[in-house]
Amino acid sequence: ISSKRSSSFKRAIANGQRALPRDVLLDETGLGFYKRFVRYVAYEILPCEMDRRWYFYQHRTCPPPVFMAAVTLTQIIVFLCYGARLNKWVLQTYHPEYMKSPLVYHPGHRARAWRFLTYMFMHVGLEQLGFNALLQLMIGVPLEMVHGILRISFLYLAGVLAGSLTVSITDMRAPLVGGSGGVYALCSAHLANVVMVSRGLGARRGGYGVVALWVSSEVGRAVWLRFSPPLPASGPQPSFMAHLAGAIVGISMGLTILRSYEESLQDQCGWWVLLLSYGTFLL
Repeated sequence: ISSKRSSSFKRAIANGQRALPRDVLLDETGLGFYKRFVRYVAYEILPCEMDRRWYFYQHRTCPPPVFMAAVTLTQIIVFLCYGARLNKWVLQTYHPEYMKSPLVYHPGHRARAWRFLTYMFMHVGLEQLGFNALLQLMIGVPLEMVHGILRISFLYLAGVLAGSLTVSITDMRAPLVGGSGGVYALCSAHLANVVMVSRGLGARRGGYGVVALWVSSEVGRAVWLRFSPPLPASGPQPSFMAHLAGAIVGISMGLTILRSYEESLQDQCGWWVLLLSYGTFLL
């Protein structure tokens, strides 16, 4: 995770930024479909013009953004398998056999360490799966294209792990399913990065407002499901604390990762403080 930008290239980009119009990349013509997509990703993910130009001119197709795509595909396959097995597609958690899955996390099963992460492959129903899958593809894949598989996979899994550990402390009777911890870590980190670097949302205020409203409605749905009267045989419904834990991880650790685009994290004191704090939380 070291810096790849040479000092000469940084100076060239900085000089070009002063000499050329601000939206010069948007005015370029004759680009192929993929290069236009790369330009779109640069403007959607990176709030700094210098970083946008660096990414646009230095982008490599290898390695491809396979992590978020693989996670999303696995979640869909698991959902289809359980849907066919239980013959239930909307609120699968209401089925008494659903919570017996070896993938579901429950504080009472902490000794089975794999459950701290594997719960991200299970979902309450079609609506939660669709919400998470869409955000993983719309935000997660572009973030992985820009920041790389190591940083984004670490941030996503850190949000997932923080979700299960938070439930172990705050909601010990509730199970936990869904990849919301990782999704909220990515979304909150990206939004915080855009706001802090750009000093506001600018012209994209409307789009981000829609996303914020959509994300808030998903939290409301999770809270309602947790406290709504379940069917007698289904037991307690999944906790919503993973949403909050993921958002906290994104605003703290995730913001540091995204603000250090193409720069070394190891040389930053703040990164080690956050990493130590996260490790202490895990213990």
